[in-house]
Amino acid sequence: VQLQASGGGLVRTGGSRRLSCAASGHTISDYAMGWFRQAPGKEREFVAAIRWSGGSTSYADSVKGRFTMSRDDAKNTVYLQMNSLNPDDTAVYYCAADTTGWADVVYGIDYWGKGTLVTVSS
Repeated sequence: VQLQASGGGLVRTGGSRRLSCAASGHTISDYAMGWFRQAPGKEREFVAAIRWSGGSTSYADSVKGRFTMSRDDAKNTVYLQMNSLNPDDTAVYYCAADTTGWADVVYGIDYWGKGTLVTVSS
């Protein structure tokens, strides 16, 4: 599975951004999909995940209520809508696929996409 994330860029505090992750090589409907992020000097951390069955979602406490993850299986794409952004959200965001788990822990991820940088200015 190849994952291509896009949509990063510079945004002001309080603004919004939507990230996309297009998959190829396999249908994502078979997998749990997740978004992770890594800020400079910090470890990669879980942001959001969406399950393969029913599309239920889970979020890190730091983004709950501000970020929304969704999937479009027909387009083989997942999205991360980010609202009310603040400088603490500045990071490289990675799309991920988990073939057996919930896509909510780094060590469980089977496929990673290249990241897309989101910079939130104060």
